Amino acid sequence: SNPATYSGVLDPIRKAFAKANGVKPALFSSNSEGACPACNGAGVIYTDLGVMVTVESTCEDCEGKRFQASVLEYALGDRNIAEVLAMSVNEAEEFFGDGEAHTPAAHKILHRLADVGLGYLSLGQPLTTLSGGERQRLKLANQMADKGEVYVLDEPTTGLHLADVEQLLGLLDRLVDAGKSVIVIEHHQAVMAHADWIIDLGPGAGHDGGRIVFEGTPADLVAARSTLTGEHLASYVGT
Repeated sequence: SNPATYSGVLDPIRKAFAKANGVKPALFSSNSEGACPACNGAGVIYTDLGVMVTVESTCEDCEGKRFQASVLEYALGDRNIAEVLAMSVNEAEEFFGDGEAHTPAAHKILHRLADVGLGYLSLGQPLTTLSGGERQRLKLANQMADKGEVYVLDEPTTGLHLADVEQLLGLLDRLVDAGKSVIVIEHHQAVMAHADWIIDLGPGAGHDGGRIVFEGTPADLVAARSTLTGEHLASYVGT
């Protein structure tokens, strides 16, 4: 699986390719009719060496593109399906947002992915290569399409650049402004400083923690400096 399949954006993309070329959407799925027969759409060949670690090598027939050569001849906005799946979310959002490849359904999903700070991911990137925080945000992007009222996130900033953390905080603000409840389990000081309410568990970690040692606003936590979290947060905000 990859961000394209997990988010559902591959469905409108396949339909757009099919409509533009007068063929079936199934041709543009790497696990269906359009798959490379040599690697079954995996893009790699696995060689079992018995007691040794299985060796993975790029498929020589499709050169890792996962599709039959005939499928790659079909284009949408001068790009074939393999080239689209190699795009980053940001590139794909622009590609499907305007011009010959304009596909509103795909653009809407891609916008949500970019909104949660995943604009740098490739659409065809295996989910096994994503960090825990990235998978959390991918799930969040999916849930944003539903009518959930409470969002629970476990360290969603994992692997994020500081600029992307700010983008994520902006998204969480919009969810709260829309009347949603957002609960975040997080160690990132920028997230703590941005919260409306903090529940600090401690006093230590592991067996030395597990008790509520503070509950209140970030400002109150900084002012009290009664916990390790309060001390570090005070240093972070410069008080």
